[in-house]
Amino acid sequence: MPSAKTVSLDSHAMATLRYIRESMDAAGSVAVPGSAGIAMGAVGVAATALSLIPNLASHWFPIWLVAAPIAVLAGALLMTRSASVVSFVGTGKPGRKLLLGLTPSLFAGAVMTAVLWKANYLGAAPGIWLLLYGCALISAGVFTKVIVRWMGGCFVALGLLALVSPPELQVPLLGLGFGAMHIIFGVLIARGVHGH
Repeated sequence: MPSAKTVSLDSHAMATLRYIRESMDAAGSVAVPGSAGIAMGAVGVAATALSLIPNLASHWFPIWLVAAPIAVLAGALLMTRSASVVSFVGTGKPGRKLLLGLTPSLFAGAVMTAVLWKANYLGAAPGIWLLLYGCALISAGVFTKVIVRWMGGCFVALGLLALVSPPELQVPLLGLGFGAMHIIFGVLIARGVHGH
């Protein structure tokens, strides 16, 4: 029979291994604050509201092109205020991995936007934006909380829906994704929901 001392050592070893594993997991990921998602969502709601004003409805595309960098800047500023500031700005491996996860799909979105604009086929832009942003979140979600991957999956589904929806639903679907979905997931993240 194992002695009490052996059982105590086994328990201590397991606790130590658990601590090491949790520390490594924390060091290998970037903390994404819920406030970043909420701020980005607020910009999306504002862009939607402006795009739905009858006199501005035909200008929805430039409205969203202006809103996108504002949302990115707001989200980035709030992320750099979080505990993972050193990692996020790229001086740490998690920050670089996060950016590498986001960049390919976001770059593809920018290229596709230029192609659609040149082809005068902007009706597909909302679906492309939602779809590729979702892909970016799924890729970057490997280095963040699992809930970010769930959010990415929701954006992908919404993008696919937008691609087959009539023109009058495009701006509301953009608002649902970049506005409401950002806010909902931002609140969930702020409340500590991990999405396991």
